[in-house]
Amino acid sequence: MNVKTLTLLALLAATPVHAAEITVSAAASLKDAFQTIAQHYQKQYPQDKIKLNTAASGVLLQQLARGAPVDVFATADQITMNKAAQQNLIQPSTRRNFARNTLVLITPKNSPNRLNKLHDLQQIGVKKIAIGKPDSVPAGKYAQDALNHTKLFNPLKPKYIYTQNVRQALDYVSRGEVDTGFVYRTDAQLKQTTLKIAAEIPTPTPVVYPIALTQHSKNTAAAQRFTQYILSEQGQSVLRRYGFAKP
Repeated sequence: MNVKTLTLLALLAATPVHAAEITVSAAASLKDAFQTIAQHYQKQYPQDKIKLNTAASGVLLQQLARGAPVDVFATADQITMNKAAQQNLIQPSTRRNFARNTLVLITPKNSPNRLNKLHDLQQIGVKKIAIGKPDSVPAGKYAQDALNHTKLFNPLKPKYIYTQNVRQALDYVSRGEVDTGFVYRTDAQLKQTTLKIAAEIPTPTPVVYPIALTQHSKNTAAAQRFTQYILSEQGQSVLRRYGFAKP
C-alpha cells in the first residue's frame, strides 16, 4: 500500500459521517409504534437520527403550516393530509397509505354500563363521553360522523368531554374520569388492564393513515429512507404488533 493510499484512508477515517436528523410529525395514535420503528430504523441506519413529534393530526398540520421544521408527516385521516396537499405543504408524489385502524367505544374495566351500540350512549348511567375535538382530532371526527349517521351527535352533546387528542380520551376512560370514550382499537389495546372495549364502531369513512414527505424537508434522502422503512415489511410488522392493519 503506497503513501497516497495510506494518506487517503487516514483522511476518510478522520472525516465524520454526516448525521441526518429528521423530524417526523405523526398522529398521537402512532406514538408507541413509531417509537419502536424509529429504534429499529436507527439500528439499521445509524447515520440518521429520528425526532418524533406526536399530537392530534390537526394540531400537527397547524404546526407545519406555521413553518415548523418537519420532514415526514403522518396523519390518522385523509382529510388532514388533503389539507396539507392543498396548502402545498407536502410532496404529493410521496404520499402513501401505510396503516388502517378501527374506532371503538371503551369503558372503565369495572363499568356497570353495557354499551353494545351507539344508541346505548343514551342510557341514564352514561353521563360523560370522552371524544376528540372533531375539528382537529381525527378520532373525534370519525366518531362525529358515526354519531351523525345514527342521528345521535346533537342529542348527546351535553355529555361530551372534548379532548385534545385520542390519547387524552384514552386516559380519561382509563382513570375512570368519564363513563366511556371513543378511541382507536390500537389505543385501547395499550390499556387492557384498566379498560374494556365495549363495541366496535362502524365509520362512514375507513380509518386509513397516509404518510408523505414535506415540501420543505431539509433532509429529503433520510426522510425518504424512513418513509420507505415504514412501508417495508420490517415497518409493517411493527405496526401489526401494535394492532394496525394493512391499508
